[in-house]
Amino acid sequence: MKSLQVSFIWLLLGAAMARADVALFLEEPFGAFGGMTPTGHAAIYLSRVCADSLLSLRRCDEGEQGVVISRYHRIAGYDWIAIPLIPYLYAVAGAEQVPQKVSTEDVALLRDDYRREHLEDVAPDESDGSMPQGDWTQLIGAAYDRTIYTFEIETTEEQDDEFIQAFNSRSNKSHFNLLFHNCADFARQAIDFYYPKAVHRSFGADLGIMTPKQAAKCLVRYRIRHPDLLFSSFVIAQVPGTEPRSSAVRSVLESLIKSKRYIVPLTSLAVLHPYLGGGLALAWVEDGHFNPRNVAGSAVEPVMIAQQLQSNRIAPPATNRTGTP
Repeated sequence: MKSLQVSFIWLLLGAAMARADVALFLEEPFGAFGGMTPTGHAAIYLSRVCADSLLSLRRCDEGEQGVVISRYHRIAGYDWIAIPLIPYLYAVAGAEQVPQKVSTEDVALLRDDYRREHLEDVAPDESDGSMPQGDWTQLIGAAYDRTIYTFEIETTEEQDDEFIQAFNSRSNKSHFNLLFHNCADFARQAIDFYYPKAVHRSFGADLGIMTPKQAAKCLVRYRIRHPDLLFSSFVIAQVPGTEPRSSAVRSVLESLIKSKRYIVPLTSLAVLHPYLGGGLALAWVEDGHFNPRNVAGSAVEPVMIAQQLQSNRIAPPATNRTGTP
């Protein structure tokens, strides 16, 4: 891996506290639900903000790697939950425990062990003491299920303190809605807190529904309009093993066009309503220019992440790297 790319790894994972960032995690879809709704998942990583608890935030102490927060559905009735970076990615407490390869059984065991130690409040044991079912598994071990694209932009201490105060004081009750109050809407609101109007919906590519891919596309374009801001991106690779591989993240329109079940109705719509059909085609062409794989660059394997987190070196300064949206 090139030394420049290594510097981005340092910056995202909090090896140096000289600067801080807010990062969008654009996560590929997986499993049966991901096959039906291939828009993926969005989460927010903050390098200078840490979890005081699952439901409250604080400034990080020296050596801590930050927090991942996201909007979830059906997890103890909460709107968002805060998870430290390493557990979020690998369901372990420390970098030295990050596995380089896992089986499906390994993933279940790692998640259950971490749950019993840290997540009993939101995912208690079943009546017989066994591991519960439910969406709590989304909180930890994300890199076992999918590839994650990261897009980060710098923040200030003042911005981070205001973010902590705002999120700790607001209501944290779930009113999740797939169309208008989903995980990408949460990411949009979090990024817009730092940089107002940086992220917005697309009524062409996504029919007005906020999606993770649209959030990433907006953030990259915002960086291009503000070249003075430090920006970097890379890919956190899905951990090798027997878990099924995740698939490409798509916009709403892209999902419809690439799904065989919608080919005939969309073709008929374009023929009967040429103006609407032309608008869909234009939105498709515009959306097709953004490929997170091309923008984010090389994938970082678990062994590299563990090595970086355990090292005491100081990260090189960030650069204004970005790709073509």
